[in-house]
Amino acid sequence: MRVGKRQFLAGFGLAVAGGLAAAAQDYPKGKNLGAVPPGRRKEVPHHKVTTTNLFKVPDGYPNGIAVVPGGVWVAEQKAQGYGRSGNPVKEAAWLFDWNGKKQKTVLTDSANTSGFAFGNGHVWMGANGGDEGIYEVDTDGRLVSHRQIPLGPANNGGGCHGLMFHDGKLWIVANWLKGILRVDPASWQPEFMIPITTDRWHGIAWTDDVPGGAIWMVTGSSDVDRYVMQDGKLHHTTTSGLVKYSAATGELLETAEFEEGTADPHGLAMRDGKLISCDAGVGPPGFEGTGSPSAGYIFEINFI
Repeated sequence: MRVGKRQFLAGFGLAVAGGLAAAAQDYPKGKNLGAVPPGRRKEVPHHKVTTTNLFKVPDGYPNGIAVVPGGVWVAEQKAQGYGRSGNPVKEAAWLFDWNGKKQKTVLTDSANTSGFAFGNGHVWMGANGGDEGIYEVDTDGRLVSHRQIPLGPANNGGGCHGLMFHDGKLWIVANWLKGILRVDPASWQPEFMIPITTDRWHGIAWTDDVPGGAIWMVTGSSDVDRYVMQDGKLHHTTTSGLVKYSAATGELLETAEFEEGTADPHGLAMRDGKLISCDAGVGPPGFEGTGSPSAGYIFEINFI
């Protein structure tokens, strides 16, 4: 018996459909595996903060700080585009007492410094210009090491916006990774990273007020939308902010926003349970300054 093309295709289609139907019958029924559906997102406490100026740094743009017994180290940012000459210059780390009297100056090869730590008797400068990376310098100005931030290209690990030395470890706010990276300063091996949850980030400070410790970080914006009236029109704006992460798990614990008219935070450190910051007076790339009335000041952050 001769089968036409149309009959063949029709028969083939029935066979395929039958096979699929059989396969569907053999497919296992749904089974409860005990998986727990995601719950509601945890509410994160949110605060407002204001600032109190302590003293003004006499030179440059202060963009990183570290509190030590008897004083505070301040890192200078005087990078290409921000400094008046535009030429490569040594960027300083200064030690001040709490009356603003300069105790010591250490010159470094760091460029466009944004991020500073003091540990193991050395200053640590985070560079965003020139040969980026972390500069470790002794207090006589001798370069101890210059290394790129781990987990990036060997010759260019990207820039840095914050540094902190705590319990023998160096914490780096790594721009390229968009994370807060804990590094062993001797082996330079990365050990742990906290993903950053905001679009802009700056300095960090340690707090022991939760089990395992936590890290406060300055944000370039509060991530809270605002609308202000200027010249009869509404303009969208935000203020700077803070976020707090668990140092053990990276969990977001708290957030805060700065009140309008307060100082513009960059570096961050902790002193006797109070957050201390500095106002660099430096705007986004291409801007010489922010016009902040607190530019150049070291200031205290107060929770309302």
